[in-house]
Amino acid sequence: MRAPDSDQIAAQAATRKIIHIDMDAFYASVEQRDNPDLRGKPVAVGGSAQRGVVAAASYEARKFGVRSAMPSVTARRQCPDLIFVKPRFEVYKSISRQIRDIFAEHTPIIEPLSLDEAYLDVTENLHGIPLARDVALRIREKIKAETGLNASAGVSYNKFLAKLASDHRKPNGQYVISPEMGPAFVEALAVGKFHGIGPATSAKFNALGIFTGLDIRNQSLEFLQHNFGKSGAYYYWISRGVDDRPVRANRIRKSVGAENTFSSDLIEFEGMVAELQPLVDKVWRHCEATGSRGRTVTLKVKFFDFETIMRSRSVAAPVAGRDDLERLAVSLLQAEMPLPKSVRLLGVSLSTLTTVASDEVASQFDLPI
Repeated sequence: MRAPDSDQIAAQAATRKIIHIDMDAFYASVEQRDNPDLRGKPVAVGGSAQRGVVAAASYEARKFGVRSAMPSVTARRQCPDLIFVKPRFEVYKSISRQIRDIFAEHTPIIEPLSLDEAYLDVTENLHGIPLARDVALRIREKIKAETGLNASAGVSYNKFLAKLASDHRKPNGQYVISPEMGPAFVEALAVGKFHGIGPATSAKFNALGIFTGLDIRNQSLEFLQHNFGKSGAYYYWISRGVDDRPVRANRIRKSVGAENTFSSDLIEFEGMVAELQPLVDKVWRHCEATGSRGRTVTLKVKFFDFETIMRSRSVAAPVAGRDDLERLAVSLLQAEMPLPKSVRLLGVSLSTLTTVASDEVASQFDLPI
C-alpha cells in the first residue's frame, strides 16, 4: 500500500463517501424467506448432518456458535436442532443481480466482493444526495422492498472503515464512521477484528505484545515491515484510520474454483477422476461466460480426517480449453497417487485470470494422463 502524505489524508477524509453493503446471513435468509417453516429456526445451508461443511448459517444457528466453513458434524454437535438445507446457487445469483441493479441506480462505481457484499463509492451519486448515510438507507429500503431481505451498511471515508462499520450494527443495521471518529474507533479495536488480519497473523501480533489498534499505531513503520513484510505498511496506515484504496468498478476476478464433498470417501483413482469432471465443467463454464483464461491450475484434496493438501501447476500460456484444464487437474492428482488416506473432498481452481480474445486462444500443450 502506497503511503499517503498528510495532504492526501486530509483530502481523502474530506471528499470520499464509501458504503459497504453486506446482506445479512444471505443464503440462509433466502431459504427462510422462501420456506416459512424455516423462519425463526436454526438453519445451515450446505453440508448434511453427517458430511460436508456449512456454507451459511442463520442468525438463530449462529447463537449456538455455528459458522460458515464449519464441518457439518461440528455444527450439529453445537446445535442438535440444526436444519440442513441444500444450497440453491442459481437462486442466490438471481437475487444478487437484483441487488446489483439497485446499487447501479445510485452509483456506477461498484466493487462486488461476493454475491452478498459490495463496496460503493457514492461521493458523486446519481441522485445528488448529499449524505452517504441517506444513500445507504435508500438502498437498504429498496432491497427490502424488492427482495424481502435485510442488508446492513457501513458508511465511511474509506473502504477499511466502511467494512468495519457494516459489521458494527448487524443484523439489519447501519453505522457511520466519520473522519473525526476514524482514528479513535480503530485504536480500541482488537487486532483480530481488523479486516484482512486472520487468526495466524492475529496470534503473531499478540506474541509481539500487540493486541489493539492503538498498539499497532505505537509501532514504527520499519518495525511492522520487518515483522509483517509488505503488509506492514497497510497495518501502519489502517491503525491510523487511513486507507487510500479506491473502489474499483468492474473488479477483475483473480481466480475461479469449484469443489465437492462426497457422501462416501473415495479411494480409487478412477473414481476421483470421475468426480473431477463436473468440477472442471463448472470452472470452464465460468471461463467461457466471462471470456477469461488462467495459467495456474490448483488441485485441492481433503482427506477423511480433514487434512488438506494443495497442488498447483502453472503453464506459459493461458489454458486454452476445457480438455486442457482437465488434463492438468488429473495430472496433478496422478502425481500424488497412491494417496495415503481416503478422500472426502476434491476441488479444482484456475487462477492468474486474464481476458483473452477468442482468436488468441490455442492449445499450448498435450499432457498425458
